[in-house]
Amino acid sequence: MPDSNQFRREEQLRRLAEVDDFDMVVVGGGATGAGVAVDAAARGYRVALCEQHDFGKGTSSRSTKLIHGGVRYLQQGNVSLVRDSLRERGRLRKNASHLVHPLPVIVPLYAWWEPAYYWLGLKVYDLLAGRWGIGRSARLSRDEALAELPTLQSDGLRGGILYYDAAFDDTRLLLNLIQTAVEQGAVCVNYLQVTDLVRSGDRVAGVRTTDLETGEQFEIKARVVVNAAGPFSDQVRRLDDPQAAAWIAPSQGAHIVLARRFLPSQSSLIVPKTPDGRVVFAIPWHNHTLVGTTDTPLEDKTPLEPIALPEEIDFLLETVSDYLNERPQRSDVLSVFAGLRPLVSKEGSRHTSKLQRDHQVRVAETGLVSIVGGKWTTYRKMAQDCVDVAAKSVGLPRAGCATESLPVHGAKGTPLDGRLSIYGSDGAALQRLLEEDSAYREPLDSELPYMVGEAIWAVRHEMARSVEDVLARRLRALMLNAQAALRSAPRVAEILAAELGHDPAWVLAEIDRFQTVAQGYLAAES
Repeated sequence: MPDSNQFRREEQLRRLAEVDDFDMVVVGGGATGAGVAVDAAARGYRVALCEQHDFGKGTSSRSTKLIHGGVRYLQQGNVSLVRDSLRERGRLRKNASHLVHPLPVIVPLYAWWEPAYYWLGLKVYDLLAGRWGIGRSARLSRDEALAELPTLQSDGLRGGILYYDAAFDDTRLLLNLIQTAVEQGAVCVNYLQVTDLVRSGDRVAGVRTTDLETGEQFEIKARVVVNAAGPFSDQVRRLDDPQAAAWIAPSQGAHIVLARRFLPSQSSLIVPKTPDGRVVFAIPWHNHTLVGTTDTPLEDKTPLEPIALPEEIDFLLETVSDYLNERPQRSDVLSVFAGLRPLVSKEGSRHTSKLQRDHQVRVAETGLVSIVGGKWTTYRKMAQDCVDVAAKSVGLPRAGCATESLPVHGAKGTPLDGRLSIYGSDGAALQRLLEEDSAYREPLDSELPYMVGEAIWAVRHEMARSVEDVLARRLRALMLNAQAALRSAPRVAEILAAELGHDPAWVLAEIDRFQTVAQGYLAAES
């Protein structure tokens, strides 16, 4: 594996202090910001990325785990977005092959009119994918649909339609993108909060930051500042112009996680139409069943830790129950989580489910470049467009985009089989660590698939700094089973303390911090 010492926070801070002037500073360490950092660094620009919390904390770890064209956007008539998304899906299948995998999706058919309607739409979906397609849609008989999804509600079932999209682990991909950016020469630091903008005359010329671990302040000068803060983009814009009108119409999407028995299949179930105009998926994910999502307008609220509303949980349970032969109850929900969508506002629109997922790049009079909107699937194209605009705006040396065929960290080499395949080419080094000590192979909890050694790896090689970083993002424990993650927290806190040199008082405080966050993932009875 590449030198893992460079992917340590201390090393990134050291490199940050060594550079007097960057070409580009990126604000935001989610999918968009990471994509911009990879693209710009691969072009040879000097790049720094600042994330106020952990990488992916805000939104990019809370997706529906799909890399997809978007059948809903096809229904809305946004053909160009669907075409771009399908093309990017194909590129991700190639560039992040250890994380992005084909996912068969079943549309169950119960009404007489559904077969022709959905068949036509999904054939158009196939045609738009063209050479980037990963599988052809097909009609299924009633028996074939039940063979694919044995727990499907059989009463009134007429058959189904099979089509293909792709599934992924969002935070693992994000982490690999940050690692890719570092390998390309970027400096990427988490827990480095941008508190103000540096100015040269009437132009933005960098950012002022605070290290949230030490309180130390840094001034980072750059020729151009890119605001890639997702749902928090308006907050960054108001550092430039306190009176700036909102561009983001925040929307919340909630998900619930159930046991595998509710969907014991390699195929996904799609509920193609819900009362709010969205679709709902039930997806096999890390040997569990993930159900999502909702669309709840938040009226300009952008919490760092969004909490799923009771009515969102009820909506998902009721929606999926109509399609399964066992109706899941609140007591069956192992975890619930919510994420924010950075939708671009449209004057007069009150329904965020109707807003398009296209992205926009805008340059302020002061030179601040903001990229807003978009979705996980198109992060690479978003980054390409943003870097093109940002580089041109300040006259950076012209350089072509290299990310269409750039492998993401972990994709090159031979990954391990089984669950550790998500580590890609790092898997062999992780396996050697696990073999050093039998204690490293002990499970963190009997109901979780993760081992002690994986938590150690997260701290040593993946810049994890807190229990939440380990259990919510480096490992997906908090999203798979919140109670099991709570039971694992003391051991993970002790691992962090041993690796990072913290005292017993820090361990107790860290466990308490994680318990507070984890309460939002518990689906208490309504």
